[in-house]
Amino acid sequence: MKMRGECICGEIAFEVVGELPKLYQCHCSICRKQAGSASNTGLIVKQENFHWLLGQEKISSYVKETGFRSDFCFKCGAVVPNPFRDRPYIWVPAGALDDSEPLEIVAHICVASKASWDKQIPEELIPFEDMPTLTELIDLVHANANT
Repeated sequence: MKMRGECICGEIAFEVVGELPKLYQCHCSICRKQAGSASNTGLIVKQENFHWLLGQEKISSYVKETGFRSDFCFKCGAVVPNPFRDRPYIWVPAGALDDSEPLEIVAHICVASKASWDKQIPEELIPFEDMPTLTELIDLVHANANT
């Protein structure tokens, strides 16, 4: 499978190929601020399945002392993929993807810190009160991934 994505202005573009992992939604205050919404939805793809197509030199980064990283287009400000900590994976904001392949949300994380007005966490999905370990999160989104 192949999915393409880009920033709002189209100056930065990328593609994800091969195995498509499941999505997760994070409800922590940092992710809410980054997404400007109730949660931030993302994929964690294997590094070898990710390719920049255009504009990598137009990416700016912000890294908190905690290790949280946000990469974004310096022209339009849209969030774009970035390395997933010290792992051989890339975090991809689901909203930046062209919607051409079916993707599935498998978990909601940091639900203990969700916004008081956030009422959209389906009971059938796996909720994590806090942040699972990085290994747990990677294993969860790659279990039974779409191939």
